Amino acid sequence: MKLLNRLTFTLIANLLITASFAQEAAPTTGQVLDKIVAKVDNYILLESDVQKAYLEALSQNQQGQTSPTKCQVFESLMINKLMVAKAEVDSVIVTDAEVMLQTEQRFAMVLQQFGGDENTLVEAYGKTADQLKAEIEDVIKEQLIVQRMRTQITEGLTVSPNDVREFFNSIPTDSLPLFTSEATVGQIVIKPEVNPETKQALYEQMVQFKKDIAEGKADFADLARRYSEDPGSAANGGNLGFSSRGQMVPEYEGAALSLRQGEISDPVESDYGFHIIQLLEKKDNTYNTRHILMSPKATAADIEKSERYLDSLKTEIEAGRMDFAKAAKDYSDDRTTSDAGGFFTDPSNNSNRLSLRTLEDPLLFFMIDTMQVGQITKPMQFDDPREGKKVRILYYKAKYPAHRANMNDDYEKLKAATLRKKEEELLSKWFVTAKEDIFIDLDPAYDRCNALAEK
Repeated sequence: MKLLNRLTFTLIANLLITASFAQEAAPTTGQVLDKIVAKVDNYILLESDVQKAYLEALSQNQQGQTSPTKCQVFESLMINKLMVAKAEVDSVIVTDAEVMLQTEQRFAMVLQQFGGDENTLVEAYGKTADQLKAEIEDVIKEQLIVQRMRTQITEGLTVSPNDVREFFNSIPTDSLPLFTSEATVGQIVIKPEVNPETKQALYEQMVQFKKDIAEGKADFADLARRYSEDPGSAANGGNLGFSSRGQMVPEYEGAALSLRQGEISDPVESDYGFHIIQLLEKKDNTYNTRHILMSPKATAADIEKSERYLDSLKTEIEAGRMDFAKAAKDYSDDRTTSDAGGFFTDPSNNSNRLSLRTLEDPLLFFMIDTMQVGQITKPMQFDDPREGKKVRILYYKAKYPAHRANMNDDYEKLKAATLRKKEEELLSKWFVTAKEDIFIDLDPAYDRCNALAEK
C-alpha cells in the first residue's frame, strides 16, 4: 500500500476512534487481551487501539471499495505515532488552547447525542464527564499534530497544467475512471427581511428573559433548553464551550468579550437572530460562553416581498440583461455558493461539475431531475435549518453524460489527483528519513505487515 494512502487513512482512522467512542454504548463481542504492539520513541500503540480502529474502518467502508486490512490500519496508526514523535524533534507545536477548544466542541457533539444529559452519558460509559473529555483530548491532540506535520511537509506544493497532462497520460486507457452523469447547478438565495415590528417584539421578550434571570425568577439553562433555536447548544443549556477568537460571528464575539465573567449581555443581533450571551470563562485566546438564540420569523408579507425581488432578477437574467453568476455574487444571501457565482461545488476538487448525489439537500436532487438544461425556476420557499425560511431560484446550467475521464471535461478532478500523487511522493521521501531519526520497536506479531519497509 502506498504511503499517501496510508497517511490519508491515518487521519480517518483516528477520527474513527473518537467516533466509535461516541457510538459504542454497548460493549463489543469478544475480548482482546491488551498489549503494546508498537513503541515509537515515548509513544505506544495498543492492540486495543488497532482493533477498535480496524472494526470501525470496516463498518464505515463504502460499498464497492476494498476493505482495509488490519495491517493497513496498524501501519496508519503507527505512522501517526511517528509523526507525533517527529513533531517533538522538529518543534512543531500545538497549543493547549487549540486542543481544549476542539475537545469542548467534540464533547458537546457527543453530549448532544444523549439529549444534553450528562447523567445519561456517564451511565452509558461508566465514566465521568472529565474522564471522557480526557480521552477525547488525547485523540484531538494527536490529530492536530499529524495534520500540522503533514501541512509542514507538503507546504508550497503546487501542480502545473503540464504536471496534470503527464499524470493523465501515465494512466492506461483501460484504467481511466468512469464518472457518472454530472450537472452544473446554481442558486440565488434571499433571506426575507423581517419587518421592524416583529423584531422589536422578539427583542423585548429577550430583554425580559435577562431581567427574569437577574431577579432569580428564571434559570439561564432552563430558558435555553425551552426557547433557544440553536440546535447545537439548546439541549446543553445553551453552552457552546470554548471558542477561539475569530470563530464566532463578529457581533457575537464582540459582545462576549466585552462582558465580565458571569455577566449576561443585552440582546445582540447577528445573521442568525438575537442572542443573549453569558460569559462563563476566559482562558488565553479562548472564551467559554452560553447563549439563548431566537430568530424573528418572516411574515407571509415579508416572504412575498422577497419572492417578487427574486422574480425580477429571474426576468433580467432570462432577458440577457444580467449574468446569473454576477447576480449571485452581488445579491445572493448564501455565502457558501455566491462566491462561486451561485454554483454548487465539489469540496474535494472545487469543480462545479458534480454528481447530483453530491447535493446534500434531497429536495434539490428531485427538483433538478424535473428541470430542463438552461431553465431557471420560479422563486421557491425552503427551510434553512439554522436561519429559517428563505427563498431561492435554481439555474440548471449544464448536464454531462457518464464518461471516461478526459482532460477537457475533468481537469479539476485530475488536478486534485495530481496533487495527491505529488504529496505521496514527498511523504514517501519524508518517511524514509524520519524513521531513521526515531526509535521504533514493533511487536513480532506485526512483523508480517512490513510497516517499516520502504514503499
